[in-house]
Amino acid sequence: MRHRIASLVVGFALSSAAAAAPAAHAAPSTNLAPDAAARFAALALTCLHQEYPNHISHTLNSAADALPPHELTPAFYGCLDWHSDVHGHWLLVRLLRLFPNAPFAVEARSTLNQSFMTDRIDAEAGYLRGAGRASFERPYGLAWLLMLAAELRRWDDPDARRWSGVLAPLETEVVARLEGWLPKLQYPIRVGEHDQTAFAFGLIWDWAGVAGDAQMRKLLGDAAERFYRHDRSCPLAYEPSGEDFLSPCLAEADFMRRVLDPPAFAQWLAAFLPQIPRSGAPAAPPPRTHAWLEPAIVTDRSDPKLAHIDGLNLSRAWMLEGIAHGLPRADARIPVLRAAARRHAAAALPAVSGQYYEGGHWLGTFAVYLTSSAGLR
Repeated sequence: MRHRIASLVVGFALSSAAAAAPAAHAAPSTNLAPDAAARFAALALTCLHQEYPNHISHTLNSAADALPPHELTPAFYGCLDWHSDVHGHWLLVRLLRLFPNAPFAVEARSTLNQSFMTDRIDAEAGYLRGAGRASFERPYGLAWLLMLAAELRRWDDPDARRWSGVLAPLETEVVARLEGWLPKLQYPIRVGEHDQTAFAFGLIWDWAGVAGDAQMRKLLGDAAERFYRHDRSCPLAYEPSGEDFLSPCLAEADFMRRVLDPPAFAQWLAAFLPQIPRSGAPAAPPPRTHAWLEPAIVTDRSDPKLAHIDGLNLSRAWMLEGIAHGLPRADARIPVLRAAARRHAAAALPAVSGQYYEGGHWLGTFAVYLTSSAGLR
C-alpha cells in the first residue's frame, strides 16, 4: 500500500514537458502509473451500468414518465447519477487513450460499446428536449458531456471515431442549450457543488478549443468579462463549506487562466488572490505556523456529502496546478502553488479506493483528471 500511494503522488508531479499542449490526436502526456490507472478504471467499470442505487433528478410530466433509470436515460443510467456516469465514461476513454494495451482495455471497450449505441444516444437527446428539463444537469453534467465528446474527438482510434459520431446528436443538443443559456445568465453561481459556473466554464472552454467552436469561446469570454474580470480579494479563508467538492475561488482563477494571457492573468490574480505567498517571502500574517492552504479534512467517507471533501482536495490540486500553469514562468507564486497542489494530492489520492460507493462512483474521475493533467493543454 505504501508503494502504491507513493507511485500516485510521484505520478502527479508535473514537468514543463508534461504540461505542454499535445497535438490534436496525440496521446496525452502523463506520469500516471499503470497500476493506479487500472485501479481507477476498475471503479468506472464497476458502476457505469450499475443501475442501483440511483439518485435521479427527473421531472415527471405524466405517469408515463415514471420509468426506471435505464429507460429514462439508457446510455448514462449508472454510477448513482447521470453526471457521474457521463464522467465515468470520460474516465474510461481517457485511460484507453493513455493505456491502449492495458489489461482493462478489452473490457473497457466492450463497456463503452454498450453505451455508445445510436438508439440509446438518440433517446438521451430526446430526454433532454423533454418538457420541464431546460435546466437538467446544467452546467456540471452538460460540461462533462462535452469533455467526453472532446476526449473522443482528440483520440485517433477507429472505435473513438465511431463513438464520437454516435454521440454527436447529444453533443449538439448540449451545445445548443448552453449557447441559449449563457447570454441570459445574469449572475455567476459561486458555490462549491454542481451548480458552480466557473468550473463548468473551464471544461466547456476546453471542449470549444477541441471542437473549434468560436461562438462558444466568445460566449464564455463575455461571461468571464462580466462575471469575473473585475473580482477582487476572493475570501479563500472562508472555504471550504462543509459539503464542497469544488473551490469557488480557485475554480474561478483556473477558468480565468484559460481566458487571459499569462501577463494579464498574473496581474488579475494578484488582485483576486492577494494572499498567495511569493517564494522567498514570508507568509502573512507572521509568524508562519502552517503551510499556505492546507488540505481539507474528511471525517466520514461513508457519508455521501462529507465524502465530497476528498473531491475538493483533488480538484484543488489540479486547480492550483492550472493556476501555476497560467502564470509567466518566472512568477514567484508558482513554487507555492505547486507545493500546495502536491499536499492536496497526497491527502486525497490514497482515498480513491472504492471502499465506499459514496465516493467510489465518482472520485476516480477526479483522480484521473488530476494525475493525467487533463486540464493542462
